[in-house]
Amino acid sequence: MLTTLHESIHPSAIVAPGACIGAGVKIGPFCTVGRDVVLEDGVELVSHVAIDGKTRLGEGVKLFPFCTVGLAPQDLKYKGEETETIIGARTQIREHASIHRGTVTGTGVTRIGADCLLMATVHVAHDCDVGDGVIMSNNVVLGGHVEIGPRAIIGGGAAMLQFVRVGAGAMVGGLTGVTRDVTPYCRVFGSRAQMLGLNIIGLRRRGVERAQMQTIQAAHKLIFSGEGVFAARVVEARERFGADPYVAEMLEFIANPSRHGLITALADDGEG
Repeated sequence: MLTTLHESIHPSAIVAPGACIGAGVKIGPFCTVGRDVVLEDGVELVSHVAIDGKTRLGEGVKLFPFCTVGLAPQDLKYKGEETETIIGARTQIREHASIHRGTVTGTGVTRIGADCLLMATVHVAHDCDVGDGVIMSNNVVLGGHVEIGPRAIIGGGAAMLQFVRVGAGAMVGGLTGVTRDVTPYCRVFGSRAQMLGLNIIGLRRRGVERAQMQTIQAAHKLIFSGEGVFAARVVEARERFGADPYVAEMLEFIANPSRHGLITALADDGEG
């Protein structure tokens, strides 16, 4: 059911009966909006945007030309089941980006959090879960079922293998292939991602002060470059540093790896 003034919908746009359009929504030239789409207040579709399926765009979301959101997944097992796509408030999705709906063999939902920026030609495959405040630079590719934690930054041209997890506040360098999980607040880079150290700049931007930073660095160094087996180092880090909330978050992530496992060692040029 349309709930806005028709003046906000360009005459060349096609909005299917049944679509729910919030107050102040702007639908530009040659956009198409499917019948099960919900556009919350203040959404803007600049032009040539295609939205289909059971898709909800949160308040103030802005989609730039030639984006596609909520179309069928690139999965041969998909047989037209009703699944979802959800985009959080104020997220911006730039030109030619594509976000596909979930599948019944996954969670059934592809989810992008609030206040994200997905730059031009980003692809988010079915059943991905992207947290709030994530930035993905141009040409980033997420395989199906990938999880990206809040405030992570993904550099241009990086590619995530399906089911991989990238933790909160992590930084993935440009052109990096991520085939194993990236622990929160860490930096990785390389044709096959290697750990370079902590995302110190990101932690500083979150207001982490010197004393706490030293604790996080000490825990990181123990876990990823200490002596002995990895599991024992994790236990020791929990005993010595587990009271710190950032370290606790890292340890919780490590305790629940995906099927691909973790990046567990620093590269030769890594910095703890």
